[in-house]
Order: sequence, then C-alpha cells, then structure tokens
Amino acid sequence: MFDIKRGEVLAFKTDTVWGFGALPDDKVAINQIYKIKKRDIKKPLILMSYDFEPLKKYVRDIPSYAYKLIEKYLPGGLTLIFKKTEMCSDYITPLDTVGIRIPNSHDFMELTKNIQGGVLATTSCNISSEPPVKNYKEAKEKFSSLATIIEPIEDTENENLPSTVILCEENSYKILRDGSVKINYDII
Repeated sequence: MFDIKRGEVLAFKTDTVWGFGALPDDKVAINQIYKIKKRDIKKPLILMSYDFEPLKKYVRDIPSYAYKLIEKYLPGGLTLIFKKTEMCSDYITPLDTVGIRIPNSHDFMELTKNIQGGVLATTSCNISSEPPVKNYKEAKEKFSSLATIIEPIEDTENENLPSTVILCEENSYKILRDGSVKINYDII
C-alpha cells in the first residue's frame, strides 16, 4: 500500500500527459494543487483510477451509450463527464458534473491500485497556461519542492496530447475537446 500523507500532492506519469493528484477527500492537498498550478478554483479537477469500479460512487445518471465508450476506450486517453454524486466535493469541482478517466498507464494503475480508495483528484502537471511536463526529469526540476514526484518504471516522453473529453448527458453527448482518442461514433 502506498501511503499518501494528508496534504500531499503527487506528480505522476499517465498515458497522455504528466499529472498532479491528491486523495479526493483531502481538501488541503487539493487546494495545494490549485496553488501550485496557479489555477482558477472555478476550473474543475477530474477523478482518475485504475478501473471504473472505484469511480462509480462519484458519478450518477450514466447513460447506456457511456458504458459502450468505457468498454471500448478505457483504459485510455478519454475523459467522460457525468453528473456528480454527493461523494464528489465542491472543492474538486464547483460544477454539478465531474470528469472521470482511467489512464492506460502501468505506472498510474499500480499507483492507484495501491492507495486508499484507488482514486485521485487530478489535473495536468504544469503551471496554468504552460505546457504539461514531458518526463520525470522535467517534473523533478520544476516541482520537486512542491509535490512528491513518483518515479516511473519507464521514463519515456508522452505524446503530450491531452485526453478527449466527452460530456455524457442522458440522451446526447457533446465532445468538449478532441484529444488522444479518436471516437468511432458508430458505437454510440
């Protein structure tokens, strides 16, 4: 079990870009992420895990087409936005929705399998309006005094393409950002 201390911010490799993360119930650490990034607190974080199961308690009203997207594209560079439950605090997202994602990254999966609850509240590892860091060395140089940098098993550079983001509503969906996953619309 990886022991995250209260107030601790992690920086880690995913399959798209490097990320910052904290336990979803750790308001102090989540506020620290906003400070490190110089991010507007009105901009939401997303929740990521090694599997959909630990994320289910944070979302509701999942349309049937979303399960098809989950089955086909996750793990991978896809973020799905659903209505949030009361388990998802306003300090993670001030909106009534929350994004979820399951990175296709062995490093990230091992990290979240070994933390309490298996879920991290996350965002990209960078200062807002700057590009995300590309590798462990850059993460360590820029953020080692502000976050715990998780050394990856294999430190290759990511494509630095962000995830594709889809808002999943009851009877329709809307692509909010084209990213690393190209959606086959025949399955929706």
